[in-house]
Amino acid sequence: MLKQRVITALILVPLILGPIIFFPTHWLYLFLSAIGLLAAWEWTALMGLTQTSSRAAYLLLVAVMLALAWFMGTIGLGVWVVMFGAIWWGNALSTIAGYPVNFRLKPPGTTMMAIYGLLMLVPALLGLAMLHAGSNGVLRLFFLFGLVWMADIGAYFAGRRFGKRKLAPEVSPGKTVEGAIGGFVAALLVAGTAPWVFGFGRFDWWKLLLLCVAVIGVSVIGDLTESLFKRHRGVKDSGTLLPGHGGILDRVDSLLAAAPVLALGLALLGI
Repeated sequence: MLKQRVITALILVPLILGPIIFFPTHWLYLFLSAIGLLAAWEWTALMGLTQTSSRAAYLLLVAVMLALAWFMGTIGLGVWVVMFGAIWWGNALSTIAGYPVNFRLKPPGTTMMAIYGLLMLVPALLGLAMLHAGSNGVLRLFFLFGLVWMADIGAYFAGRRFGKRKLAPEVSPGKTVEGAIGGFVAALLVAGTAPWVFGFGRFDWWKLLLLCVAVIGVSVIGDLTESLFKRHRGVKDSGTLLPGHGGILDRVDSLLAAAPVLALGLALLGI
């Protein structure tokens, strides 16, 4: 399994970083949308769809909404798209807190699951494009990745070393409060590089720091939310597209939550 994970990672890293570094934003958005459609295919399984025609119809819906989101971005309304995504992830926290009682009383139907999938995927992909389109766009994306990855790495090692109290035992029994704190501390080290990424003197540093805290926090929510839906469906991984890693959603759940929040925050701060 470790060998598979390493080989898959070695293939994926240049495949992802290349377009981010060399593609113009509109081509990058098309590339990300293709990945998003693969993730949407995984989501149809979590929705409980079994017929190929139904799953394909949902992919078509996602593709249309991705195109509409891009159009809204071109006419200056992209901030509204990422705002809906940020609101969704804030609402997801209450869903996590109420699980599993809320799902037993009123499990989400196919329509609600379809809406959830759109709110998870579309604002995130447009948010990534918005970050890329800004000044120092490549650095902005690397900054986002650094926040999310360091939060994940810090949580893993802090949880293994100090973890005792469960963070959300009904959703993800392996995650601990101590791990989450360790993830926050590790990610804040990346947040300290923000002045170099966004330029000195262009913002109040404490506002950006608060935004980074929000981004780190919502990345944890993204991870827990995907775990919740997998647990609800009774599966370990969202898919098998990435050998040794599970599915695409398993690898990007935190990023899907963090991207629209950072994009919205920077837009509101005028950075």
